[in-house]
Amino acid sequence: MTATMRPNISACPACSAAPAAEALAETAEVKNARIALSLPTIHCSACIASVEEALNAYPGVHQARVNLTMKRASIEADADVMPDDLVQALAGIGYEAHELDAGTLSATETDKAGRDLLMRMAVAGFAAMNVMLLSVSVWSGAADATRDMFHWISALITMPVILFSGQPFYRNAWAALKHGRLNMDVPITLAIVLAVVTSLWETALSGKHAYFDAALALTFFLLAGRYLDHRTRAIARSAAEELAALEVPRAWVLRDGQEVQVPAAQVAVGDLVRVRPGGRMPVDGEITDGVSELDRSLLTGETLPVFAEPGQAVSAGEVNLTGPLTIRATAVGEETSLHRMADLVAVAESGRSRYTSLADKAAKLYAPGVHILSALSFVGWYLYTWDVRTALNIAAAVLIITCPCALGLAVPAVTTAASGRLFRRGMLIKHGTALERLAEVDTVVFDKTGTLTRGTPELTNLGDHAASDLQIAAALAAASSHPLSQAIVTACQAAGVTPAEVTEISELPGYGTQGTWQGMPVRLGRAAWVGADPRAETTAWLRIGDERPRAFSFADALRDGAEEAVQALIASGREVILISGDTTPAVEALARRLGITQWVAEALPADKVARIAQLTEQGGRVLMVGDGLNDTAALAGAHVSISPASALDAARVASDIVLLGGDLSPIADALETARKSTRRIRENFRIATVYNIIAVPLAVAGLATPLIAALAMSASSITVSLNALRVR
Repeated sequence: MTATMRPNISACPACSAAPAAEALAETAEVKNARIALSLPTIHCSACIASVEEALNAYPGVHQARVNLTMKRASIEADADVMPDDLVQALAGIGYEAHELDAGTLSATETDKAGRDLLMRMAVAGFAAMNVMLLSVSVWSGAADATRDMFHWISALITMPVILFSGQPFYRNAWAALKHGRLNMDVPITLAIVLAVVTSLWETALSGKHAYFDAALALTFFLLAGRYLDHRTRAIARSAAEELAALEVPRAWVLRDGQEVQVPAAQVAVGDLVRVRPGGRMPVDGEITDGVSELDRSLLTGETLPVFAEPGQAVSAGEVNLTGPLTIRATAVGEETSLHRMADLVAVAESGRSRYTSLADKAAKLYAPGVHILSALSFVGWYLYTWDVRTALNIAAAVLIITCPCALGLAVPAVTTAASGRLFRRGMLIKHGTALERLAEVDTVVFDKTGTLTRGTPELTNLGDHAASDLQIAAALAAASSHPLSQAIVTACQAAGVTPAEVTEISELPGYGTQGTWQGMPVRLGRAAWVGADPRAETTAWLRIGDERPRAFSFADALRDGAEEAVQALIASGREVILISGDTTPAVEALARRLGITQWVAEALPADKVARIAQLTEQGGRVLMVGDGLNDTAALAGAHVSISPASALDAARVASDIVLLGGDLSPIADALETARKSTRRIRENFRIATVYNIIAVPLAVAGLATPLIAALAMSASSITVSLNALRVR
């Protein structure tokens, strides 16, 4: 059967579960097994409830929990519970599921960093409220012993809180100073420390003013900004780790004529490995026995199932579709194609880390300027008064009042507001600098299968066939799980076609299905098998007796909004390129249909990475949109990247933005929102600059009391936050 569509069967190319025999749980000595399943099609709370109910009801399962964000189920079960059986159980209720190797996934998936920031922010906020209550009495006229008592109580509250809550800033500042550079946390740390030291000194000398409340307010506002920044992205998990989780953890090896299950790591070059229908190749090798079809879209994006026979080379990660195969291993472990792709991703990820955010650029100017200004204030006032205490107070006031809060909130406040707007349009921002990078995009690279198209075939010429032909084809197709057969079944059911009474139906792996109708042999399958001339487009052929074969043509359906998204991007002046591992005719037809003038077909993962690197070297800022494992390295290497929620886990992790729905039209809106967000961030920096021009002279002149400093900080922070809300 000729095919140019991506299969949509229970063993999908992205993360197909190993067959039941290959998916045995841990040995008898292990009391419970931990099983991880990828659930690419879940999207709501109802899905969670249905999946958890089905898994928990399965014999031997102790507990099953579903994580909607990661689209993953974690299951604790008896050691004899096989992952493939759980996959089939979920398929029975309409949910696609695939096994992941639980041993290679992170030991914990909890948001420890977010909880830590939230806890420190809560402590700082609670302490700030209490110290401000004490400060009200001082501002209201408390003097002498009463004032000193309130100051000492404030010190007792402030000291442990500052030591605890300010740790994120202290660590980052120290890390920067160790490498001889400045970041935004250096002046923040200095302002906090100097405020506390000055306040303790003033309190010990029975001074009128102390900055305990300002130090706590500063810490609270900055932690709020840091937490907002953290919440705009998912916890960073390595895409390379996700790729490793897709590697087949076990394999069946033929030894002395017997099939023996061994860990994939123990397979050696030269071993004969048995791969059943629906299973993934655990190693690179050569077929020695068996006939089947292979789905290679995992590595290449090619949607055409390839006819497999003895002597043909196979790669780790490819899916065996129809018949059992025996392969001789030629590359194992780190030498396989799948592992080399993981290495590509790791290299691409390291390149993105070199991006300098707007906040970091601002810090390069802000930090040295504030330090110099504070130092000059100290020296100037000391030379004027010859009083270290007065000079130090004014230097501390300069550091506190120079709006580190406004600068600390400038980026996360806008990012959070923009992320909320895009989330309502169906886009989840994962990375803190994704919007800044998205605003710079001038070139958009699309994958084809699963990205611009649905990756599933649709019958396009149903009306060209006689009713009897459709009835026979429906009967033969119902006996096969091949994606083209399933497309025929779906189209015939929608048209109300009743299958004919075909007897003796059987499927010949790699060729098609056959049977007997009214005493005549009938076949549905590959062109050569039924005696037809092959076509370039995706086609299945029906032959009834000695009659001329009938062609059933298929097309890959476009995703919702694909045409609108491409046209909007082209209209905005951006360059749009289609790069796919699919065949030249399929890619050319789609490019012509969407009006894309630049396209590349039959591209390997390394070719996609190389093309993006070339565009980057030419000064381009590339947005990559893809969904498959073959896109993962390109997604990680692009300036910014987007993947659909239905994409493979590894692709979603490598991306900066996840498209939650199936509609691509929000992509163009996201680019415009990103540009508006960048303008708002720059406006916030200008607001902070204007504020400094007004407030800093007051501080340098010695007119900034602790009350004025606290009010000024709050005013600048609120102004920046309100400006950020304009993005919504």
